[in-house]
Amino acid sequence: QVQLVESGGGLVQPGGSLRLSCAASGFTLDYFAIGWFRQAPGKEREGVSCISNSDGSTYYVDSVKGRFTISRDNAKNTVYLQMNRLKPEDTAVYYCTTGRAWGQGTQVTVSS
Repeated sequence: QVQLVESGGGLVQPGGSLRLSCAASGFTLDYFAIGWFRQAPGKEREGVSCISNSDGSTYYVDSVKGRFTISRDNAKNTVYLQMNRLKPEDTAVYYCTTGRAWGQGTQVTVSS
């Protein structure tokens, strides 16, 4: 069964950090570029970051550049999103995707 499972979300104060994980089962992540998307209440889903499967190149939406870092550990079949200096506007459900398969999402709430 092809499955992506996100974890690592939670409640954090502004300025704090979280590391999200996207674990794959039923297939090998090595062959796929992986993207992180987020959706805040009342807003459209937004692409946040992605990482290539070929050369490890990365992309970040302007609003997270310099704060978020995407990485992959093919040995663990997992992609990570390190989020630093979090802001209230980062509050959303975060999803990882291969472009076809999607995880169920993990909630990130940034609030004091």
